[in-house]
Amino acid sequence: MKKSLLSAVALTAMVAFSGNAWADILVGIAGPLTGPNAAFGAQLQKGAEQAAADINAAGGINGEKIEIVLGDDVSDAKQGVSVANKFVADGVTFVIGHFNSGVSIPASEVYAENGILQVTPASTNPQFTERGLWNTFRTCGRDDQQGAVAGAFLAANHKDAKIAVIHDKTPYGQGLADETKRALNEGNINEALYEGINAGDKDFKMKEAGVSIVYYGGLHTEAGLIMRQMKDQGLKATLMSGDGIVSNELASIAGDAVDGTLMTFAPDPRRNPAAKELVEKLRAGGFEPEAYTLYSYAALQVVAEAAKAAGTTDPQAVAEAIKAKGPFKTAIGELGYDEKGDITRPDYVMYTWQKGDDGKYSYFQNE
Repeated sequence: MKKSLLSAVALTAMVAFSGNAWADILVGIAGPLTGPNAAFGAQLQKGAEQAAADINAAGGINGEKIEIVLGDDVSDAKQGVSVANKFVADGVTFVIGHFNSGVSIPASEVYAENGILQVTPASTNPQFTERGLWNTFRTCGRDDQQGAVAGAFLAANHKDAKIAVIHDKTPYGQGLADETKRALNEGNINEALYEGINAGDKDFKMKEAGVSIVYYGGLHTEAGLIMRQMKDQGLKATLMSGDGIVSNELASIAGDAVDGTLMTFAPDPRRNPAAKELVEKLRAGGFEPEAYTLYSYAALQVVAEAAKAAGTTDPQAVAEAIKAKGPFKTAIGELGYDEKGDITRPDYVMYTWQKGDDGKYSYFQNE
């Protein structure tokens, strides 16, 4: 009898010890970890993993340590929902991701129903936060803000140009193209061509239309191919796009055709003096923290700071604290939130792709 009692006590102690040693807070990182958009998935992963390591080293969140769980959605909505359901089964309470708006939106429904708070570093479609869900937040801006900046730039600098507006038929790509088109039309500029395209399309009818500016709503993989095809067809037009092409992989795909490409994105967080140490740490680890890396880092910072302000890691209480207790200091600057879960400081600016001092093409913020 004593032996059985002792064994039970020992087993209980072992379970308790293993639980504390394992992890207290499960945080899912969701995005395209494989496939054509894996470069963006790597940014989300590296940023959030570094944030988790730094937060844990500083004592965790309210004394609890973070453990990361990865979910590869390959930029596919159905796979994203599968990842979301697996996170539910695993006991995840916070999610950093997804990358694509078309994945974040359906996945957020699963998270909302199961008490999981989601902060996306990259999904910019307005509908992500416009549906009144309690759990949807982002560290990036929205396509209606980005489209307004793009449209205003074109109206001010290319008012006499023939402009084609094309998109990849995704919630992100079409949403961004439509918002840019709206801004153009409000500036009394009508596009010469508006069209949704499929991956691999080669006949865009743009040369026949005589366009000199091609606005593309979509991601870097297809954008790079479009640039190459335009060059091969002798179409001397400037491509302009949004934050979906913010990857140095674009230059690898497009080659010299990338030169002069225009792009909207937030001010480069790597230039923020407050992020200097973090940027150097990531570079020392062999990873260039471009595009959404620091946005992903900031997403977990927001969760951690709001949880501290709320005095609990209960996701719904943390959600309320994000809206009420900010702004929060992050790697991309101070972030405050409105009732929808959007940041209150949209700040899109213009970039141009060109050769740097190292002879390689990259994106540089317009002065």
